[in-house]
Amino acid sequence: MAAMTLYQSVGTLQSCRNNGNSGLCPDYGHVSFRSVSKGFKVDVGLLRGGSFCSRKRSTCVIQASASQATVFDEASAPSSATTSDSNKKTSEAALILIRHGESMWNEKNLFTGCVDVPLTTKGVEEAIEAGKRISNIPVDMIYTSALIRAQMTAMLAMTQHRRKKVPTIIHEESEQAGAWSQIFSEDTKMQCIPVVTAWQLNERMYGELQGLNKQETADKYGSEQVHEWRRSYDIPPPNGESLEMCADRAVAYFTEHIEPQLASGKNIMIAAHGNSLRSIIMYLDKLTSQEVISLELATGIPMLYIFNEGRFIRRGSPPAPAEATVYAYTKKLAQYRQKLDDNV
Repeated sequence: MAAMTLYQSVGTLQSCRNNGNSGLCPDYGHVSFRSVSKGFKVDVGLLRGGSFCSRKRSTCVIQASASQATVFDEASAPSSATTSDSNKKTSEAALILIRHGESMWNEKNLFTGCVDVPLTTKGVEEAIEAGKRISNIPVDMIYTSALIRAQMTAMLAMTQHRRKKVPTIIHEESEQAGAWSQIFSEDTKMQCIPVVTAWQLNERMYGELQGLNKQETADKYGSEQVHEWRRSYDIPPPNGESLEMCADRAVAYFTEHIEPQLASGKNIMIAAHGNSLRSIIMYLDKLTSQEVISLELATGIPMLYIFNEGRFIRRGSPPAPAEATVYAYTKKLAQYRQKLDDNV
């Protein structure tokens, strides 16, 4: 798809000894195309214009071979592993963030916010493509917003996963809903991935702008006013949420419910929205309020973080099967990918 081809991995290999941030650089061995000295990291982020680049000023465009990034799935680790490295305890876990594919109101250039609209055909294709990019990355739990476009994205993405586990939505809206959706086969449970829906991960509520055409709104209120509503951190539209208000609920939910799961070793995927994900990335990357307002996330492009010993290490976007990649492997990432390949 044309939208996908705009995205190339751009990153900075940066010495941990010189960046004053050595705590963020555990021993990750090598990137996929060649060895990289210990003490280096790949720091990749997503910015405006559809490219990946470091927050540092020195960057390099990265091109290369057709392979996908992978992460270690503790539940699927080779049982025969007996080396000292394999026996070391680790809290390493993968965190995948995906903004939903194009919605029908994205296509119509309408303010969507918390209005519950589905994906377009293009959005469905973007979700499937996102699934191909993460098909080698273990997923133990999925969190989505309460909105159908995020849920569709998560479900469609998982149809491409090589483990072929089935995402199943956990219904806790009532005691009866929970009872009626129980699974009574332990074998079947082992082949399912629980999906938790949370309104706290919903898109920013745009108040009286919801349903309005963005260009017509600019004509009515003035482009500067609309830009302020959309891109300021703490100024909400009429009867709506500012990004700050959205961040308050999204980050609180992440730290209370999702981060403990990562700390326990579970690999997590979050399918949500531009503003709720920007809020979470602000927390993960320790961005300022000025930095986060310029952060743009494309629809259907997954981003990967590694959670290790209480820290989040950004790894960029997993490459598509037919795209070039320079994607930093940990030792356990390679183990998981090798296990999947061996089972083909």
